[in-house]
Amino acid sequence: MREASFVKQNKEKWMVFESALHNNAKINPDALASYYIHLTNDLAYAQTYYPESKTLLYLNALASEAHQKIYITKRESKNKIVSFWKYEFPLFFRSYHKTLLYTFLIFMVAVLIGVISTLNDDSFVRLILGDGYVNMTIENIEKGEPMAVYKSGSNIGSFLGITINNIRVAIMAFAFGVFFSVGTIYILFSNGIMLGAFITFFYTYGILEKTTTVWLHGTIEISVIVIAGCAGLVMGNSFLFPKTYSRRVAFTKGAKDGLKIVVSTIPFFIIAGFIEGFITRYGEQMPSFLTYGIIACSLFLIVFYYIIYPIHLNKLYQPELKNTHNSG
Repeated sequence: MREASFVKQNKEKWMVFESALHNNAKINPDALASYYIHLTNDLAYAQTYYPESKTLLYLNALASEAHQKIYITKRESKNKIVSFWKYEFPLFFRSYHKTLLYTFLIFMVAVLIGVISTLNDDSFVRLILGDGYVNMTIENIEKGEPMAVYKSGSNIGSFLGITINNIRVAIMAFAFGVFFSVGTIYILFSNGIMLGAFITFFYTYGILEKTTTVWLHGTIEISVIVIAGCAGLVMGNSFLFPKTYSRRVAFTKGAKDGLKIVVSTIPFFIIAGFIEGFITRYGEQMPSFLTYGIIACSLFLIVFYYIIYPIHLNKLYQPELKNTHNSG
């Protein structure tokens, strides 16, 4: 891209940001940080393709000024961690909602494949879940305790083991994105087919309603695996579709963004692990309204934090920069 085209394409965005900085606008620092991310990406591009230009000097100066305003202010905050989950991540994640939708659709296609395959081939569930698990579950069904597997082990031991395993799966879903997104799609398909086979297995035995016990923890667990898959696609797609950046710059940004998405999932995996370790084992004895209440709250928590809240925050903060520019 020619320098003149690059400047023309991004000039208005830079001017809005510069105006906000010079006018000392009272804008949420995390909203400014979101703009700062775009600025540093443009700076990296300029360093690569216009190394001795006035554009590079301008972006360097603007980035230095923004760094002082944003990060010195943020160092004074006593609630950096809270700020990340409350403002920084939701503002940032809004731009990846389309990727999240694609990830969800990939996962649901895999679930459907698992369902159809299990309905049409009795041996498919053994191929996916393993003979050991299937035989054990059939024995438990015959004993009248189809969910007995969730009652084994201590509460704390189950909680820690499950949480660590879930985080491991999330990291794999992200890290495999380095293989041009194909690795992440493989992880999503593996887990989706497994879920479809699992649900259909219980359906064929006429006890589908018993799977509500699994959804006590599974609602968050499965949702967050999809979100971790989104992180992997963000990284992999950044290399496949670098847009105006070099592949190196685009991939670096995609890897950082994907890692940020994975970090956001850790508290949710802890919640899912806690539910599975301390609550799921009592699911069959719990009243139905409580079971469905926990499932509904879990689903709302995920949808609110990853979809509704980011949209709300962006509507709240993004206009402030534009208003500052128009009044400057």
